[in-house]
Amino acid sequence: MAEKKKAKADHEEVSEVDNELVSAIEKLQDVQDELEKVNEEASDKVLEVEQKYNEIRRPVYNKRNEIIRSIPDFWLTAFLSHPVLCDLLSEEDQKVFKHLQSLDVEDFKDVKSGYCITFSFKPNPYFEDTKLVKVFRFSDEGTTSISGTKIRWKDGMDLTNGAAVEKEGNKRPLIEESFFKWFNDSQQKETTEGIQDEVADVIKEDLWPNPLKYFNNV
Repeated sequence: MAEKKKAKADHEEVSEVDNELVSAIEKLQDVQDELEKVNEEASDKVLEVEQKYNEIRRPVYNKRNEIIRSIPDFWLTAFLSHPVLCDLLSEEDQKVFKHLQSLDVEDFKDVKSGYCITFSFKPNPYFEDTKLVKVFRFSDEGTTSISGTKIRWKDGMDLTNGAAVEKEGNKRPLIEESFFKWFNDSQQKETTEGIQDEVADVIKEDLWPNPLKYFNNV
């Protein structure tokens, strides 16, 4: 009988501990939910500030682009001086970049919905387009859609087919992949996993904020 009473007492003690644990976890969840709410409000405020300053930055970026247009081969030099982007330009790409007048990165008015990267070219012997654009759109469902300009290459000038180039010490010509495949490869891709586009990230987050840093790093 004594053993039964002890077992019952132990069971009640364990149940009490379990109830306290459940109660503590429920309270912790309530606090966590409260923190999430505050974080969401903070994120909204950060976006509001970012959107406000994007509008303030825009005329300054435009002013900078106008000055850059007067500097020969500015973007070509900045690309070739960048530790990541320098490896993306083939010899033929570099010839095309000599016709590049401006590069622009612009967030959508609603920052969290996406952004676009625009390359503006002078009339050139390679393609008909004056603007090549890469667009990233983010949906509320967490999907990402990427689209790029379908380049209208002039006859015999399509670099995305692969250009055979002779390299010293190689018996057979190598095929250099063109930077301009970046536009073709990304047309209308959608994913729920979040597309990681390293080229876009480097341009948007590193080159665009201060291209002069790389132009001077010759």
